[in-house]
Amino acid sequence: MQGCQVYAKTQPAVQYQPQTSSRHQRVGIYGGTFNPVHNAHLIVADQVGHALCLNKVLLMPDAIPPHVDHKSAVSADLRRQMLELAIEGNPMLGIEDAELKRGGVSYTYDTMKALLERHPNTDYYFIIGGDMVDYLDKWYRIEDLIKLPRFHFVGVRRPHAQNETKYPVIWVDIPAIDISSSDIRTRIRQGQSVNYLLPRSVAAFIKEHHLYND
Repeated sequence: MQGCQVYAKTQPAVQYQPQTSSRHQRVGIYGGTFNPVHNAHLIVADQVGHALCLNKVLLMPDAIPPHVDHKSAVSADLRRQMLELAIEGNPMLGIEDAELKRGGVSYTYDTMKALLERHPNTDYYFIIGGDMVDYLDKWYRIEDLIKLPRFHFVGVRRPHAQNETKYPVIWVDIPAIDISSSDIRTRIRQGQSVNYLLPRSVAAFIKEHHLYND
């Protein structure tokens, strides 16, 4: 099997060879509110998974969405149901519900420490956008987070971000697609089309449950 190519910001492309051990796993974690999940989320997860030869990429919804208008935030259960519809048919993608089970506001350090302890044979690749990379120095216990064994940051560049940090990040280049959950919510409120912005099954679920109509 050919190695997978990863484009680092300041280094030549790095070749990753798939693990030969049937026990050892390489798993991506892509956290977010997913309010709602859309096609750009799915493209990031799928592209990173294939670029890094990951066994799986797990989308991890927040229990309580941080920094959003809670009037437009739907319940965690509804967001999870939309994720299940969105990833159906793609064996690369799955759902990690650790933060939903814990409830409340979760910090990445606490979540990843628990996952690493629970799965000692798994390397985790935590996927974030370049805009979040810019603010890594403000993350809760960032110095402890980067020292966790078998934990890696994966950065996806954003057009309007600096995409720079002093912390170690594996950069993966993917097609830039400017879709946002907030724009989708606005379009739904205004009665505009959201065709091709999110999976048809998710759009049908939103319509059926009258979500984001205020």
